[in-house]
Amino acid sequence: MDNMLHVGIMHSFNNLGQMFLNGQTEHAVNNLIYLSECDEVGLGTSKTKKGRPISRETAISILELYKNIPQLGQYGFRHLGQIQLLVDNIAKDRICDISCSLIKSFLIDYTIDQCKRYKIPMRLTKTSWYDSKKNNIITEKVELPINEESKQTILLVPKRWLRFTPWLNYDDYFEHYLIKNIEDEYDGINNRIEVLKFNRNNFDLIEQYISLKEREYEKCESDPLFSKIPVNSANRKVYDIKKLPTGKVGNADKKYEELMGKVMTSLLYPYLDFAAEQSRIESGTQIRDLIFYNNISTDFLADIYRTYDCQQIVVELKNVKEIEREHINQLNRYMSEHFGRFGIIFTRNKPSKQMIQNAIDLWSGQRRCILIMDDSDLELMRSCNENGQRKPIEVIKKKYIEFTRMCPN
Repeated sequence: MDNMLHVGIMHSFNNLGQMFLNGQTEHAVNNLIYLSECDEVGLGTSKTKKGRPISRETAISILELYKNIPQLGQYGFRHLGQIQLLVDNIAKDRICDISCSLIKSFLIDYTIDQCKRYKIPMRLTKTSWYDSKKNNIITEKVELPINEESKQTILLVPKRWLRFTPWLNYDDYFEHYLIKNIEDEYDGINNRIEVLKFNRNNFDLIEQYISLKEREYEKCESDPLFSKIPVNSANRKVYDIKKLPTGKVGNADKKYEELMGKVMTSLLYPYLDFAAEQSRIESGTQIRDLIFYNNISTDFLADIYRTYDCQQIVVELKNVKEIEREHINQLNRYMSEHFGRFGIIFTRNKPSKQMIQNAIDLWSGQRRCILIMDDSDLELMRSCNENGQRKPIEVIKKKYIEFTRMCPN
């Protein structure tokens, strides 16, 4: 299926080039401008996941390659990634957007299938996609998931496709392939335009590079979608957390949630993964601060999975001076068949004996486990992350063991 989709992408894109050569200039240019953004997928480096399409000038520069490079005019591109090596202002995120736009019809069907399978809510919305048979943009109403904050339609993609950097990219080409005498003349950064011009005039070298990468296709695998923040950065964030006042003065509660979200997702990776911050349930009436997917990659995580049916772990963040019964009850309400019966509250100060007893009573009556962790536990996790002798996840395991030993047999 992946090979078929790739063939479809290249056939559709090269068809734009043929349209341009055959005099359908405006139609080809306008279609390429539309295809250069795919906000619904949200790949790229923009914070809002909403970018700008390429300019008309850039679109013409791409399509003129079919006129100026004989091999392209006759055979077309073999891979979209080649464009990065020939045209300025085309980077990895643009290649991703064009690829997604050309198979958007498939992604719509894929998203609907996954939403039905995993019970992800959908809503009737208007969306558009490129019909490669008609060479036109089609608009229709279809049920798809919606980002509740931005109201942007969401399209899902198979995880196996995802990489931080495309397999074919300018940096790899310049660092590992471009011959030395050219490298001496063009540094590839300050004189990138000269390198692109050289590539257009020596397209056979680009073809050789593509052939080399094709022979190494087995190395092309999806890479991790998350990387831990550096130790020094994690330390600074923990120090900033500990300096925050409790309560809401000066938006301290929001700053606490933001800093804790960044720190916890990094400290607990890869044992707890795919963290979602401020996750809202379908009705919109409840917001969980952090949700981690339980990879069951340690004995502790396997234990809570078996004992509490905990496939996902809810973490509540409370920037309060003292934990109260309502905070425990709130986390208890979040627990369901989908999340299991295990959760964590992170707060600033150690809980009172009464709150600890409330958590123990909850375990005794309903076999639900709520751990209450504070700044001292966070500091211990930071220390483990810094010295590397223990994993930060083991601090949670330690807390869990201490809690179970307080519970009645």
